[in-house]
Amino acid sequence: IDHAPLFPPASLDLHEAIEEDRRARAHPASFMLGRFVCPASRLAELPDVGRGVSVVLDNLESGVWLKPEARVEAVEVPPGADLESLERLAEEVYVEIPLDDDLDVRLAEVKRRGLRAKVRCSGDTTRLGWFLQECRASQLVYKATAGLHHAVRADAEHGFLNLLAAAVFFDEDALDEREPEAFALGAEGFRWRGRTAHRDELLHARRSTLHSIGSCSFFEPVEELEKLGILPL
Repeated sequence: IDHAPLFPPASLDLHEAIEEDRRARAHPASFMLGRFVCPASRLAELPDVGRGVSVVLDNLESGVWLKPEARVEAVEVPPGADLESLERLAEEVYVEIPLDDDLDVRLAEVKRRGLRAKVRCSGDTTRLGWFLQECRASQLVYKATAGLHHAVRADAEHGFLNLLAAAVFFDEDALDEREPEAFALGAEGFRWRGRTAHRDELLHARRSTLHSIGSCSFFEPVEELEKLGILPL
């Protein structure tokens, strides 16, 4: 989980965000904690958070994300950015891809330039499923964000376990799964509807497809997994 407490709907001020992140790092489930996500416009204010930072370019003219002491490991860019200027910004550059009719063309260009993709999980599962299929076919690494507080799909909100199952089992039908009992995670691996992905398969999925999810809250996803009995492991 890439932790983004400065972003909506949490929208914490910087002091609150740093304090929440400190609590997340001290939590027993901190093994789930990814990078700290910070807008480029706030990076100059950010103290050392003790790990890598992913910078969201809310200001395409800004260069502050190049500040070496910030430990910037990844950069996330909005749709419509000039891809040619992005290739050397960070080791990992995630380009947000709108779920529109040009999705496949945009993903092909991202792949051609050696970048990664980012998707906002809004709307129905059809477009999101298409995005996953295209990324898998081209072996394009991506991250997902927006509304991924829930473990399992509910109403119009996607579930992060659904997304994980779709990625590791190559089955977009998992995006529509609404039964929490269909998922399990334990020493033997991650299970969905009688299928099991073992540790090596999960590691491969993180390296080759779904690298991370972004969430303004670290604790809400953790609490969801606790309610399902998946945590503590």
